[in-house]
Amino acid sequence: MPRKQPVWEPPPAVAKLTPKSSGNDVNGLGESEPRPAKPFFWHEPKFHDWGELTLYTRRVMYDLEDGDAVREAFQMRSDGRGFKHRGPEPIPVAPERVEKPADEASAAVKEFALANDADVVGITGFRQEWVYEHFEFDAKNMIVLGVAHNYDEIAQAPSVPGNNRAIVEVARQYTRGAVAAEKLANYIRSQGYEATSHPGPTASALLMIPAAIEAGLGELGKHGSLINRKLGSSFRLSAVTTDMPLAHDVPDEFGGDEFCTRCQVCVDACPPDAIFNEKQWVRGDKKWYVDFDKCIPYFAETRGCGICIAVCPWSRPGVADNLVVKMARRRARRETQQSHERTE
Repeated sequence: MPRKQPVWEPPPAVAKLTPKSSGNDVNGLGESEPRPAKPFFWHEPKFHDWGELTLYTRRVMYDLEDGDAVREAFQMRSDGRGFKHRGPEPIPVAPERVEKPADEASAAVKEFALANDADVVGITGFRQEWVYEHFEFDAKNMIVLGVAHNYDEIAQAPSVPGNNRAIVEVARQYTRGAVAAEKLANYIRSQGYEATSHPGPTASALLMIPAAIEAGLGELGKHGSLINRKLGSSFRLSAVTTDMPLAHDVPDEFGGDEFCTRCQVCVDACPPDAIFNEKQWVRGDKKWYVDFDKCIPYFAETRGCGICIAVCPWSRPGVADNLVVKMARRRARRETQQSHERTE
């Protein structure tokens, strides 16, 4: 089926800053063997070839005539270089540990997180495969938090001069996620365990989406973002790593991945035509993937885009619950049919 809109082409200012080297190669598109992820667009420019476009994106977000609201929502430093400390100041680790069975400790962690800004929370064991190349980090467990967007605000995407509601909402939720992570880290420290918060949007040592999938927060969507059974695609992640003994969650397979095989909404809505219709090999994993070289120039020009998140059917209020039921019924019918075929 032909696209319903022409493919967006980057303006000269963006094209000039786009490197000749492919971000898809950096990300491992087409590679069937596992390897560590390399630093990418939201890492500091010294780590990759896309630094000039990264800096351009920040200027577009923060420096235009209506950028004050964006800077305030992100809680940017006055010099515009990085963020303030978002959330309470870190407290020292308590000298005595509060000993609890892992399942009780996990329940307490989740109860605290959900009462302190997080909308969803999951726990998984830490894996070195989630550490970016050139970084060193280790932990025992990883707690992943999700904070939901206000749908009416994110639905304004993409942001343009005079209407920055979508990027302000993204900034607001990244800040809420950062606050939630630091509050939770302090709670864990008060129990006598080490804890490190990992806020967004700037990238640090860790990949969050694979950890979030293992922690039961959702399935990867065709648009490259996570789909949660309650929040859809309309949320942001932060995380806390810790040595506290915790019980782990399991991946939650509710039909989001299967739904994406038939859905075309985000593909048709993507101005630069960056969303693949089929899964791709990426560093040894066959999964949904968004063409980096097409996506990022548009992302840079439109203050973070967000169209695919906004139009995702799972993100519309009140829809996700119905889709979960629909996909469960579809799976049940398929399993019944397969059972009949085996007995014939």
